[in-house]
Amino acid sequence: MNSLIKLELVRALRNRKFLFFSVLYPSVLFLIIAGSSGTTDTVDGTGLTVATYMMVSMASFGALTAVLMGNSERIAKEREGGWVRQLRLTTLPGRGYVLAKTASAAVVSLPSIVVVFVVAATVKDVRLDAWQWLALTGAIWAGSLVFAALGVAIGYLATGDAVRPITMITYFGLSMLGGLWMPTTTFPQWLQDIAKWLPTHAYAALGQAIEQSRAPHAQDIAVLAVSFALFAGGAAWLYRKDTLKA
Repeated sequence: MNSLIKLELVRALRNRKFLFFSVLYPSVLFLIIAGSSGTTDTVDGTGLTVATYMMVSMASFGALTAVLMGNSERIAKEREGGWVRQLRLTTLPGRGYVLAKTASAAVVSLPSIVVVFVVAATVKDVRLDAWQWLALTGAIWAGSLVFAALGVAIGYLATGDAVRPITMITYFGLSMLGGLWMPTTTFPQWLQDIAKWLPTHAYAALGQAIEQSRAPHAQDIAVLAVSFALFAGGAAWLYRKDTLKA
């Protein structure tokens, strides 16, 4: 399994387009959205400045890009191309393939988080305590596993031709409605009521809680836990179903 993980890492690091969208693109968006804001401009209803709010949002968005986009398309195309079937003929256990995909995506997601933090600190002068930087990195990185499981599920659900539109709709829908691109406080009330139950909203809320030096809301923890259970359970069921077809 270690050899497969190394292979997946090499493939991910050689994909310049994927690296741009997962590592650099979130930082570019951060500069576009927060670049013109003042250091004291705040987001209504949050108590956070625009820069600190969008820093967490874009770091979460970058991690989401790495684990969701990377996993779903590769798995669907490798299933269709016969690579997954070939791996089943080896001694590699089925869970090893899924773990290798998740591990490689997680490694790529970490730089996307760190780059956003560095840009926010140097360009927008965001200042936090050392424990907050560490806690933010750990929380956003660990939380991305929820969406890594979703990526695996989509990869086993969709065909090679259908996986991209399905992933893009899921990706942009969760990002926009979850408040990663703009504060949900700017939404109509009915849309805010929907957004607070989305995993992306809960995901960003974890980081915002750390920035405010408070404990996260129980609802956000519950939404992420339930989402992970559903996505991981769905991925496991679809994997077993795909194995029976092979």
